[in-house]
Amino acid sequence: MRIILTGATGYVGEGTLLELLKVDSVEKVLSVSRKPSGIKHEKMEEYLVPDFMQLKEGDEHFKGYDAVFFIAGITSVGTPKDVYVRISQDIPLHFADIMPDKERMTYIYLSGAGTTPDGKQFWQRVKSKTEAEIQTKGFKRTFALRPAIMKWAKGQKHIQTMQYAFIVFYPLLRLMGQGNNMKEIALSQLVLARDGYHKFAIDPEDIKELAKRF
Repeated sequence: MRIILTGATGYVGEGTLLELLKVDSVEKVLSVSRKPSGIKHEKMEEYLVPDFMQLKEGDEHFKGYDAVFFIAGITSVGTPKDVYVRISQDIPLHFADIMPDKERMTYIYLSGAGTTPDGKQFWQRVKSKTEAEIQTKGFKRTFALRPAIMKWAKGQKHIQTMQYAFIVFYPLLRLMGQGNNMKEIALSQLVLARDGYHKFAIDPEDIKELAKRF
């Protein structure tokens, strides 16, 4: 498969990229980001884009791919609401709009556990609206990936302080169905792109089940 990935300079994106590059059936990964990831691999190409909102339809970089794993994002903690909406809603929707060959592509949006249109927290409502609108963009398949706690991949560098704090609780949260590792995050998306799934919103237990099917 040939995959377009965003967010390679962030925690989930970097971990996903490292795991994707290990998979024999992944022919190529196009990493789209604002700055270099620092990762070099024969199956990987980087497309540096200062402003995603300036991308246009017909961009030759995006032709011939099977799926988009849109993982770029930002925490809502300490982020102004207008900035959060731009990054978590405007940009992923614009990215979906300008993709070619939608009828044969899968688009997977990294959302989050707890996303709901009636949520009390601002981020829940923003991501829920993004999820809904992505389904109207004309792709062969669309999914919202809703992980909770994620354990980093071997060799990861972009690990935030809070991830080290959360990892203490990872074994317990995994037993409770709220933990995934980056290999599962990567493989589950490949299975979604290859085979589809009976649900749109993919929770941590779905992620584990899908990864087993690879």
